[in-house]
Amino acid sequence: MAKLGAGEAAAAAKKTGELKRELRRLVRAIAEDDDTQIKTFDEAARALAALRDVKFGGNGNSKGKRSPSPLSKETKKDGKIGSPEIPQHFLCPISSELMRDPVILASGQTYERPFIQEWLNSGNRTCPQTQQILPNTTLIPNHAVRSMISEWCAEHGIPLPAVESQEEGLITKDERDALNELLDKISSSSSIPEQKQAVKELRLLTKRNRSFRALLGGKPDAISLLLSLLSVPGLDGDPELQEDTVTTILNLSIHDSNKKIVGADPQAIPLLIDALKNGTMETRGNAAAALFTLSALDSNKLKIGESGAIKPLLELLEQGCETARTDAASAIFNICMAPENRMRAVKEGAVHVVLKAIEDQSLVDGPLAILTLLSGDPDAMEQIAESGMPCLLGIMRESACDRNKENAVAALFSVCMHDRLMLREVGKEEKLHGTVSALAQNGTSRARRKAAGILERLKKSTRSPNYSC
Repeated sequence: MAKLGAGEAAAAAKKTGELKRELRRLVRAIAEDDDTQIKTFDEAARALAALRDVKFGGNGNSKGKRSPSPLSKETKKDGKIGSPEIPQHFLCPISSELMRDPVILASGQTYERPFIQEWLNSGNRTCPQTQQILPNTTLIPNHAVRSMISEWCAEHGIPLPAVESQEEGLITKDERDALNELLDKISSSSSIPEQKQAVKELRLLTKRNRSFRALLGGKPDAISLLLSLLSVPGLDGDPELQEDTVTTILNLSIHDSNKKIVGADPQAIPLLIDALKNGTMETRGNAAAALFTLSALDSNKLKIGESGAIKPLLELLEQGCETARTDAASAIFNICMAPENRMRAVKEGAVHVVLKAIEDQSLVDGPLAILTLLSGDPDAMEQIAESGMPCLLGIMRESACDRNKENAVAALFSVCMHDRLMLREVGKEEKLHGTVSALAQNGTSRARRKAAGILERLKKSTRSPNYSC
């Protein structure tokens, strides 16, 4: 830097002081304000460049030319500084995201294939941008735009994302932004009403949008964050929040890839079991439905059984409203597909509960399917033989449902194979109504096999000198 006179030195010192104060103000604003605008960074860059010019006379580099500020080439994207701005014509007009598979509509506009295809599949016959009525719905690959996007991504070191599976739904930028905003409200020191409202919105979004289920399940900490809210002082024991949280878990569990994620969360299954015990009737029913959905995975069946879900599910089957009882029966059946859980269910009194539901005619299909599943357990066989024979024979004789007749004769077959004395009841029924013979001739293939097995057992027993009808 050239030597300055006294006047110039004073002016430079004054200018330096002003620039330093301005720079400190801008840096403080950037450090303390999470919503800093891009112009603040640009102002800081200009102030720093001006300070450098004052101190070094504009010769901060070897050639005496000012290097452009890196900030001048970068823009803010998704709240982050340092990401290159995506050219507008590379963004899908529907999703506002970088296109992977751009196609041309008959209107001449370019869209991301799955998004415009969904638009057309919904019955729309206009261009979303121009509102022009389309002469046809043919989609032509836009190889030129695809090539430009590939080149732009390679130039900026950005891998071109693969096309998302349509089974997981079409996820838009707006949906990602909405989810992030809701999770921020849940995790921050927002007011209790705001946190509860955020959970309610999650419940509605995961109910309506399958893409939102996939999106939320793909965030590693989102489920734990959601569940942890129930332990926050002022929110623990809140029935409305419990219902919204349980229902959100139910909605999430519908998505196949989320079943493992939800089941693996240490809070999820205990939360659902607690809701079964202490929630409103709607919450209890939704908790049962969530356990049913999660139990599609064998690993979850065992976790649910080991965690103590069977007893409160049986209580709901016995005491709940019609919808809740149906959900409880479905969950119990699914969980008892694991042999270990059948033993637990029998010990918890499942045979008595399901027989009562069948005898009352209040709910037959689900409880009868459970009874058939449990009938292979020795303790269950004894309990059915003790009090369930008239019920099973009545269904075989009078039910109009082939599946119920099939389940009844299957359970009866297990009992007859286990307890020879029960054949007396069967023999009486056969003499009076020919119930088993009718199923052996006209039932489903499984019912015919089981009925034939009972008749064969009955035939052998009648040849025994110790048997008497």
